[in-house]
Amino acid sequence: MIDADIIWDLDDDPDGNVPHIAEHGVTVEEVEEVLRDPRTRTGKSRRSGRPQAFGFTSSGKHSTVIWDEVCDDPRRSIL
Repeated sequence: MIDADIIWDLDDDPDGNVPHIAEHGVTVEEVEEVLRDPRTRTGKSRRSGRPQAFGFTSSGKHSTVIWDEVCDDPRRSIL
């Protein structure tokens, strides 16, 4: 489970994450379900080196979510 705020790009940003997940038939709500589910496994993408989560939506769809980690409080990154 990801214990963090999830930040989305604007829906109409052609290079944003919302259109990207829509291309894969996934909604914002489904991504957030996967990230917030305590049964979700996390790791690191072998291809990009970015954080990744493997889990299921409430409808049973298996999903892999890869994200960028962003921290607006530099003190948190050293704890």
